[in-house]
Amino acid sequence: MSVATYFRLAWAGFVLAREGAFSLAEDQPIPPAAKFLVKCARIIEKRAVRKTGRVDRLANGLTRLGPTYVKFGQLLATRADIVGIGVASDLSKLQDAMPPFDEKLVPGLLRQALGDKVDQLKDISPPIAAASIAQVHRAKLVDPDGREQDVAVKLLRPGIRARFKSDLDGLYALARVAERFVPNAGRFNGKRVVDALARSAQLEMDLRMEAAAISELADNCADDDRFALPHIHWSHTARSVLTTSWIDAIPVREVEALDKAGIDRPKLAETLIQSFLRQAIRDGYFHADMHPGNLFADPKTGGIIAVDLGIMGRIGKAERRFLAEILYGFIARDYKRIAQLHFDIGYVPPDQSVDDFAQALRAIGEPLVGRAADEISMAKVLGQLLETTEVFNMSARPELVLLQKNMVLVEGTARILDPRFNMWHAAEPIVGEWVRRQVGPLGRLELAKEGLDEALSLARRLPKLADSAERVLTRIERDQTRSEKREGLVMALKWGGLIALVLAIVVLGLNIMDRF
Repeated sequence: MSVATYFRLAWAGFVLAREGAFSLAEDQPIPPAAKFLVKCARIIEKRAVRKTGRVDRLANGLTRLGPTYVKFGQLLATRADIVGIGVASDLSKLQDAMPPFDEKLVPGLLRQALGDKVDQLKDISPPIAAASIAQVHRAKLVDPDGREQDVAVKLLRPGIRARFKSDLDGLYALARVAERFVPNAGRFNGKRVVDALARSAQLEMDLRMEAAAISELADNCADDDRFALPHIHWSHTARSVLTTSWIDAIPVREVEALDKAGIDRPKLAETLIQSFLRQAIRDGYFHADMHPGNLFADPKTGGIIAVDLGIMGRIGKAERRFLAEILYGFIARDYKRIAQLHFDIGYVPPDQSVDDFAQALRAIGEPLVGRAADEISMAKVLGQLLETTEVFNMSARPELVLLQKNMVLVEGTARILDPRFNMWHAAEPIVGEWVRRQVGPLGRLELAKEGLDEALSLARRLPKLADSAERVLTRIERDQTRSEKREGLVMALKWGGLIALVLAIVVLGLNIMDRF
């Protein structure tokens, strides 16, 4: 690790200490040496931060450190099994918002990315939104026929790739140190968390990947009512620039504007939840950053328009079945089924008790029965589930991390639209249909078809496999024959050398005798 990396880590520690972030560790089960270091760090804490809550303390520190640390904080928000439910909840409120960079740089950056095509972009506005990696401008796109249309132009921050690379070096070093002091280190691989951040950032910093994500999700949701995405202008999209159609819609957080437009907010919340669940359960590919700033209400349709698809989630069919049956199990209060699923998919070690795990799940689900809709929080249920699985030595599942985070975001957004929203009731039609399809005759036929397809694929590969096996066996036999010949030659040489040595001794003895 370079000297510069050490300096960056020292600066990060100083900023976090000044903002009071280390106060979060005081009540944690950490070794005495770590507790002493925390007390030392709190000496330089600002007096003003003692009056603020934990959210402000940690969020302010990460925001001051820049985009990499903001992204890292958002990623840790998905790991309640490591940082605890309270801290994860605080971090989930961390906003990915930064001051915009100098707009005088925009024309040069656009020309560098688009070449002469930049001349078709007119009336580029000052930045209307700025995040850690990119910022957005409004502009007019003039086609060769002179027709104009409003577009949104997303532009990467200058130097952001180099900034992320240098910060990631420090985070890797920090992760190695943290693993020595963070409880439950067996369930947490610090390097894996930073790997996930590096991978996510790499994808986010290539805006062509976001364009492809919009395209794929639009294809998946083409027949879905009341859910839409912006149109991509591929001719004006490059690695550092993304150009899409401009969205004339109302941000979902502007409740008064929604009411003035006559939009049915409870219906909009239901559309949001069901759209997300269709993406996750039906398609296995979902928008993984559904916070209110990325969601708009279309006054024409009363539906949802989603933007900023830099972070996407993808889960396999086995995980989709698992998710659907878990949700449906809580809805139907079938705790034994939920417990058995954890064991069947290998999430909980076989040396644990299914019945005991079912009992623990019942302790989570039963308090929900009979409660008002506004009192039922899926976020809390997920947090309790993480705590319970920790007791039963369940390993953290990276493939479900973004899904868990986004379910919390979606629920929070839905409750902005409708404070009495019942997420479980809205989820039942989507989840129930999937479960009934999977466990019913059609689902069994699909499973049988998958098995048959695998068998046919194996059958088609058998001749090649047989040829490969024959070549391997021939090579082994040839190598064995060579080895046997080599061993025979070695033995012959050994015996020949021994005989030669004996003969030499005899000859030498005879010569000596002749001399006497």
